[in-house]
Amino acid sequence: MRRINLRVIPRARQNKVDIDSDGKYRLHTTAAPVDGAANDAVVRALSKYFKVPKSGIKIVRGITARDKVVEIPD
Repeated sequence: MRRINLRVIPRARQNKVDIDSDGKYRLHTTAAPVDGAANDAVVRALSKYFKVPKSGIKIVRGITARDKVVEIPD
């Protein structure tokens, strides 16, 4: 399992994953941060980006924050 630092930008125009120059991932999602919708969108987007099952992705820290630490299987 590897951990990545992630910055989530909710209510974006499109869903996409970028990497900053400092190595931090930025995930733009169209979902609003209401009732866990943005977190669900984060899991779906990371699953597609890293080509791993959704069940293997876990938000370790930052459930209610924009800055998150996410665990992804190797």
